[in-house]
Amino acid sequence: MKSLGFVEVSGVVAAVDALDIMCKSADVSLVSWERKLGGRLVTLIVTGSVSAVTAAVESACAQCIKKPCASAVIANPHPETVRLAELSAKRLEKQAQAKEKAKPQKKAAKASAVKAEEPQQITIPEITETPIENNNDNQ
Repeated sequence: MKSLGFVEVSGVVAAVDALDIMCKSADVSLVSWERKLGGRLVTLIVTGSVSAVTAAVESACAQCIKKPCASAVIANPHPETVRLAELSAKRLEKQAQAKEKAKPQKKAAKASAVKAEEPQQITIPEITETPIENNNDNQ
């Protein structure tokens, strides 16, 4: 990690927009993101070269659908600052893994519920008679 860039914006949609702008405008990658206040405040952390991170953060601040609350670029982050960003990334990764582990259990529960129900066989009778012709008795 050569440089860290932080953009804090109000709302998840604005954060996704800011991340999209940053990734398209410079060679940066997402390290982590934090949601606070129920997603009303989102902090994005990106990494890359100093010039790329600076360009990305400036582009996000200028073009985002909502004006960011705060932004910063740390050119040569202290090892403790890097550790903080990595902890955030690991927590995000653990949450994603926990969700992935929960998916097969849910699928297995649904599959066992489906297997428990016996499918009913439906027999369709053959039609041997001709259809009933229209009867114009009402005229």
